[in-house]
Amino acid sequence: MQKGKVKQMVAVSMLSTIAYVLMMLDFPFPGLPAFLKIDFSEVPALLAAIIFGPAAGIMVEAIKNMLHYGIVGSFTGVPVGELANFIAGTLFILPVSYMFRNKNTVKQLSIGLIAGTVLMTLMMGLLNYLIILPAYTWFLGAEQMSSQMMLDFILKGITPFNLIKGTIITLLFVSLFTRLQPWVLKQISSQQA
Repeated sequence: MQKGKVKQMVAVSMLSTIAYVLMMLDFPFPGLPAFLKIDFSEVPALLAAIIFGPAAGIMVEAIKNMLHYGIVGSFTGVPVGELANFIAGTLFILPVSYMFRNKNTVKQLSIGLIAGTVLMTLMMGLLNYLIILPAYTWFLGAEQMSSQMMLDFILKGITPFNLIKGTIITLLFVSLFTRLQPWVLKQISSQQA
């Protein structure tokens, strides 16, 4: 039992570090606001979540964002972006973890990834409208956007961004998983034993 916990802690630490490095290799998507950048840091969090459970995936998301804030910082001085990234990542990985751990098939994984993309897109739109965008403008000392401006920005920028990011990560993770499936299933069975 103790050996399994140590193995899980080491794996979560390694996956968090990989996630942080992948987060640093971000890039803007053409046609969307330049500060909305796509990265592949959810891939290690997804691996942790499907092998060790949702709490491990959430830990990878948390550590990755704490490292990012501690090393890179934030232009607002407050980790609003890191908090948004943590929430988005958590919303994305939770459905995947729950659905895949129910049945360990590529079909369940794909359904979970699609559900995660939809959940992340819808909830991040709502959270950006209610909390995140007002927090950004407040911490930057900028003039608050009108409700219509925020809605337009969410519908034309944030929603397409989350859909594109979720789709890219889904396609990447499914192709990666098909190659790693025997190893992943072996890891899951060793966790359950």
